[in-house]
Amino acid sequence: MNPQPRITQVDVFPWSLEFKHPAKTSRDTLLHKPSWFIKLTDQEGREGWGECSIIPGLSVDEPAAIEAYLSNVSIHPPQRAEEVPLSLPAVQFAIEMALNGLRHGPGLHFFPGTFAEGASPIGINGLIWMADAEGMLDQARRLLSSGFTTLKMKVGTMPFDAELEWLSALRQEAGADIVLRTDANGAFSKHESGWTPLQKLEALADLDFHSIEQPLHPSDTEELADLCAHSPLPIALDESLIGVRSIERKAALLDALQPQFVILKPSLLGGFAESQEWVDLAEERGMGWWATSALESNLGLYAIAQWTQDGVQSGQPLLLQGLGTGGLFTNNIPGSLHVEAGKLINRTGDAWPDLTAFLSEA
Repeated sequence: MNPQPRITQVDVFPWSLEFKHPAKTSRDTLLHKPSWFIKLTDQEGREGWGECSIIPGLSVDEPAAIEAYLSNVSIHPPQRAEEVPLSLPAVQFAIEMALNGLRHGPGLHFFPGTFAEGASPIGINGLIWMADAEGMLDQARRLLSSGFTTLKMKVGTMPFDAELEWLSALRQEAGADIVLRTDANGAFSKHESGWTPLQKLEALADLDFHSIEQPLHPSDTEELADLCAHSPLPIALDESLIGVRSIERKAALLDALQPQFVILKPSLLGGFAESQEWVDLAEERGMGWWATSALESNLGLYAIAQWTQDGVQSGQPLLLQGLGTGGLFTNNIPGSLHVEAGKLINRTGDAWPDLTAFLSEA
């Protein structure tokens, strides 16, 4: 590994990622995504790139606080990600990403290994966004026809009877061999006549779902612990992890809730080192994990993919990941990432643009 670079210059490029179609979840509907691309330059003139990109209403980082920090960062360039305030995990992710790029470059090499070299494609799930029932079935058909063997769909905006009807139709159409995951984004915390959260999970288990992400709101800790203990459907937690920073608090949360899986979004958790702590603690407790993007551009997605394949230290076989988000935006950064037959592939023959020129001219 190259020695720690000394950062002498910081350039910031504000950016708004624009969704091709409204991205609807049970929590809200996203039309655009505030982002900042950060270029670190060291004393030898080498460049490292990071992406700070937030999901309003979910990310800990407040845009005004990000702007205030980044407006002063050129005066005191950060030399380590740990210098960034804990209240700005997306900025920490960006700085750590950029520093990794400096250490492992040249080019956009954030972790040394096979993915950056064009080998070791990553198996991913296909993502079905919320729409009406027929619209979601159409999405599923397109994903299945393109080679996906695992589908993930958002739930929680329709009455559960209606959702169960279309999910049953999906299972029938997909067949028994297709793996189905679902994400409630905490929606099952809302009271619904005729259905308890446990009964909803039992109904999904009857359809042979693989797992459900965050069925209840993170604040419902006692209810989540009870659900994790009694649900026939494995539970994966992601929002519950946000804002939990010390290793003692992380361990306490996992011990209290005992989920079957944890889901890692590095830009929501404070970066790769923070995510590795979650991996270590989960595996010590026999829990599985997978990584997902928090809807970053291709640049952030590329760094997360390299970490998932080559950077993370794990004793478990790699599960299918949630990294199939590169086609969501009208103004994404073009690059070498492609999705083929349910796998995220790095085509090294496809060049990334000159990022300074691309972000300055757009």
